[in-house]
Parts: sequence; structure tokens; C-alpha cells
Amino acid sequence: MVESLTSNQNRADLAVDVLIVGAGFSGLCMAIKLLEAGMKDFLLIEKSDDIGGTWYENRYPGCACDVPAHLYSFSFERNPGWTRMFASQTEIYQYLKSCVQRYGLAPYIRFNTRFHEAAWDESAGLWHIRAGDNLSIHARVLISGMGALHVPHYPEIPGIERFSGPAFHSATWKPEVDLSGKTVAVVGTGASAIQFVPQIAPRVGRLYLFQRTPAWIVPRLDFGISEKWRERFRNVPGLAWAFRKFLFLSLEWRVLSFLGDRFVREHLERIARRHLERSIPDHKLQAALTPKYQIGCKRILLSDDFYPALKQPHVELVTENIAEVRERSIVTRDGVERPIDVLIYGTGFHVTDQFIGMRLVGRGGIEIHDAWHNGMSAYLGVTVSGFPNLFILLGPNTGLGHNSVVLMIEAQVHYVIKCLKLMRRRNTSVMEVRAESQKHFAANIRDRMGRTVWQSGGCRSWYQDTHTGENTTLWPGSVIGYLRSTRSVSDFEYDLRPAPPTH
Repeated sequence: MVESLTSNQNRADLAVDVLIVGAGFSGLCMAIKLLEAGMKDFLLIEKSDDIGGTWYENRYPGCACDVPAHLYSFSFERNPGWTRMFASQTEIYQYLKSCVQRYGLAPYIRFNTRFHEAAWDESAGLWHIRAGDNLSIHARVLISGMGALHVPHYPEIPGIERFSGPAFHSATWKPEVDLSGKTVAVVGTGASAIQFVPQIAPRVGRLYLFQRTPAWIVPRLDFGISEKWRERFRNVPGLAWAFRKFLFLSLEWRVLSFLGDRFVREHLERIARRHLERSIPDHKLQAALTPKYQIGCKRILLSDDFYPALKQPHVELVTENIAEVRERSIVTRDGVERPIDVLIYGTGFHVTDQFIGMRLVGRGGIEIHDAWHNGMSAYLGVTVSGFPNLFILLGPNTGLGHNSVVLMIEAQVHYVIKCLKLMRRRNTSVMEVRAESQKHFAANIRDRMGRTVWQSGGCRSWYQDTHTGENTTLWPGSVIGYLRSTRSVSDFEYDLRPAPPTH
């Protein structure tokens, strides 16, 4: 069936058993595991013109992962050829391209097809989806692999629209804009900014870095992996697996600092403070870069070259709040006006607003944003009551602050496959998590979250819902704990219904 779909890309009406949205790590993993399970009646739609998700769209200078490459990859498709401990955007993108080729996914992917809306048809037991320019898709199962890091967030600053020079977000980098000798303003000092600032600093004439809140930064300790070691990973049985396991365990213990372990938290803070003191001898600049909240409350950043970049004479860290943006300058609250040529936003993404700019209408006509008016919630972060046959990968409360999120993706994909197989065994075609099951799970998450550094660490972060203040982003536990939670599907948590009769 898929062959006929992909061979006629101009059709306005398609029907598949499973529709996957998004061709990043989540969507590709889901497609691979569907094929392995013998479920070939599916389609994967992607808004861009290529696969990769965030690793295709984010192409700013210095873009790289902050999780070791041997762990930031599929467990079933280990790559012995990583050239660095922390892989660049280009290398991760090429890895995902190789997965598409190796598992024969190309015929199942439709590019330049943006997801707009979906509505559940109770009488037919189907999702009716509108995507692309004029495409209607009917699917029994809808799987979101869109993740959270794909809608850029822009700060609300008076006059921001008046700036007449080049202005762009790090996620929509404009390589055609020549920064050589220019006066550049960077707003934000988060995970993206600390990567591209050291890359552009040597080229610009002057750089103003506007910081709202300093981040805890620990050494990245990146290094190249020699050809000799790559050969060992290729040829020594079990070595790549053992190294991956070592990396996993070495990162997994850090979750204790987020969950209230004072010893681990203070140990990490000492590492970060020493890194700052050794890198920045100027005490005034040190003070400006020292957080006043507990480590882990906001995302811990990794960098070896960010602090040295700030010591350059033409780079200025600005901690005064921005009052307004003018046609060719930025004015701070103290009245200082700084003329600029280029404005770059390193201000992250809309993380707590999944499905932003889209409509998802479930059973009884409820829209998912209305269902989530008190904050995002999903059972195990995967299924939502009122939305039958909808599965979300990297949904609410399944992000990580300490380990590789690919591990969470694989756990969720295996869980979804188990759900689909359960429906097949029971001869049912509709599956919906019970409201009480989701409510009990959400209450448990809130209770556990209240004891974490994310809720009591003295900061506001993008982890938290802007309206409720609750952390709807991260998993309040270990990866091992989540793997146990998703190991099997309890049919007591779900309503299973047969397909509606056809007329």
C-alpha cells in the first residue's frame, strides 16, 4: 500500500494504518521498529525537505550534541565510526541518513508535508489528518515524533520588529549574512549560544552578549577519536557495547543531584565553580557569570571554549535588562544605547507548548490544548485520555537533564509497538488510556517533581509551564526507572474497543 502512496505524491487523499509525524530520531526509530514488527502499512510525513529533525534544521556554527556520541545513537545501530566524543550536527545528520538507507525507510517518507490538524472520527475509528498544501490522510493510529525543540522562541522585547538589520534565531541561521567585522548582538546565553558564540567571536568586529540569567557550565572535555580507536570499536567484539554502557552509567548517577541528593549536587557545583574560576580570572566577570540558584534547576551546560571567548577585548557581557530595540541599536534599562549591525537570538524553543500552531481534536470534539489547559499531561508521557490511538514520543515529562534522550525514545517506541500488538491480539482496533490512569500518573509525577531541584532550586526555567509553574518537561527519575515503567503494557490502564462496524 505504501508503494502506491509514495509513487503518486500528487494525490489529495491517502489512507494508511499508521501515520508518523516527524523524521527526526523519534520518527525514524518508530518507522524502523514498525518494519521489524512486520507492520508496513504506514507513512512518515516531514515538514522539511530532508530527514534529521532538529539535527537538520539547526545548522549554526559549532552546533553539536552535549551527550557523548556513542550514547546519543540507537542501541540497535551503534556507530563505531564517530570521530569525536561529542558529535557535530553534520555527523549526527549523516548518521541518521545512514539509518534511513540501512533500514530502507526512504519509500515510506513524504517530505515538505507539514502537519496542520487531526480530528478523531469516533464512528469510523480513524484519525482524519490535514497536512501539506492540500493533503487529507486517514489513519487508524497517529504517532507524533515531533519532539519539543522545533518551534523557535523569540523574546518579548519592545521594538523588536523595528530592527532594520539582519536578525535571525540560531535555529534559522542565515549563513549568507557575513559577520566579518560587524557589530553583533546575541540575546541569550543558553545551550545554543554557548556553542556559536565562540565560533563567531573571532570574526566579528564587536560582540555584545546579553545575558538574563547565568548558567551552570561544566567542562565538556571533548576530544577527537583516533582511527586506531575507531578500528577497535569496529573489530573488537563487545567493545562498542561496553563503552556505551560505561557512558550510560557515568551519566545516570547525576540524576541524584536533581532528585535531592545534596552530596552529588555540591560535587557538581564544585566542578562548575572551579571551571569558571580557572577560565575567568576577572572577579567582576566571575560574579556576573555565577548563578544564584542550585545547579540543575536550569539546564546544565557543557563547554570548554565559551568562557575563553568572553575574555576577548571586543566581547562584552551585558547583564542589564534590555529596555527596547531600535532600528540599529539596543537600549538597556540603564539608558545605555549600543549600536549593532546584526541581531541573533539564542533564546531556545517553545518546549511546554507541544502541538503549538496545530489542532488536535479528540473524542467528543475536545481540542488537546483545552485538555491541557492546566498543563501538559500524558500517561507515561505517551498516551492521552480522550485521544484514542494517539501516541506521543518525547511527550510530557519524558525529557532528560542528565542522560541521552535517545534511550527514552527507544523505550517509548517499544511501548507503542507493544500497544499495537496488544490491539492485534485482542482483535481490537481502538485503544485509549483511561482517565483515572492518566490522572493517577500525573499526580505521582507532581508529587515526585515537588522534591526535585527543578521545583525547589530557586529559579524559573524553560522546563516549567509558563502558566502553572509546574515542570511538564522532564522525567523526575532515572532512565532505568523509566525503562522499567514502559517494559510492559497493562491492559487494565486502557480501554480496548473493536473497530466500528462498516456500512
